[in-house]
Amino acid sequence: MTRRVIFPLILFVVMVLSGVALELLPQQLLMGTYMIVPHWLFIMLIYIAIFYDRNDTYYAVLYALIFGLLFDIVYTGILGVYMFSYALVIYIVRGLKKMLQGNFYVLLILSAFGIALADLSVYTVFTVIGLADMPIEVYLLNRLVPTILLNLLFLVLIYPLIIKPIRKWGRELT
Repeated sequence: MTRRVIFPLILFVVMVLSGVALELLPQQLLMGTYMIVPHWLFIMLIYIAIFYDRNDTYYAVLYALIFGLLFDIVYTGILGVYMFSYALVIYIVRGLKKMLQGNFYVLLILSAFGIALADLSVYTVFTVIGLADMPIEVYLLNRLVPTILLNLLFLVLIYPLIIKPIRKWGRELT
């Protein structure tokens, strides 16, 4: 299979898994005041943006638009929220990547920044349209920080599995 088929397939599987991720996490972690949002699809898009895309390619942004829309259709019912926030943040991350080396530490920093920006933009849209009424202080402490930490844990766990193939495919890109 070519990477043109593999990336969408991987992104689709990760999107489905992130939808059931809360069922897979231990209940002790979920019981309490913390709310965790698995942005696994977004993490995969960051991997593509940092280690696959070249300066003149925008595969990660394209995939962010397509799978963000699909995520909106399947999980939110409000079209465009994840599609535009994921695509915009991936575009920003791509721009920042041009100034930095593509390594593990840059991946961690840009991922933490990207998750925070994407989740904050989704929270802002949902607050403006009246679907969320959580005070910003509660959101920052009880949702944003745990979400960033657990998504970074996911990023670190899949790093050994994904880094070699994605770098290889990125080198083959011409």
